[in-house]
Amino acid sequence: MSDPATSFYKRSNFVTHLPADALYSPSHFWLRETEPGRWRVGFTKFATRMLGEIVEVQWEKGDDAPVASGEIIGSIEGFKAISDIYCVADGHFAGGNPALRDAIELVSREPYAAGWLYEITGTPDAKCIALAVYRSLLDTTIDRILEKQQHHESE
Repeated sequence: MSDPATSFYKRSNFVTHLPADALYSPSHFWLRETEPGRWRVGFTKFATRMLGEIVEVQWEKGDDAPVASGEIIGSIEGFKAISDIYCVADGHFAGGNPALRDAIELVSREPYAAGWLYEITGTPDAKCIALAVYRSLLDTTIDRILEKQQHHESE
């Protein structure tokens, strides 16, 4: 049964339930305010699918370190590659998710709940968007991927 605070999304063979109360970054992070000025941040289901199986996350920032939107604050390692984790807010790093040390699979299995990545105190990047705009961004992104696949298959 789906959570009523989510929005069902399906495009091609990608299906997810997007939290209605979150903001989204164009780089496929979600942000949810947990208390005034404190934001929990995680990868969207789309991001986890693109990353593949995740094996480790590391942080370059310590608790309460100042951070800015677009700054690299850590990295995530999958079987396919290591990717930088960029900050999606201005403020102070409030720590990584301690549960990921023992259960990294939560990032993929429960990206909008127990698999969140980090918390920050501050203000989300001005590029962060509401759910309806993020759905349109996903449509465009998935359509582009499908077009590339069709082009490669026809060669």
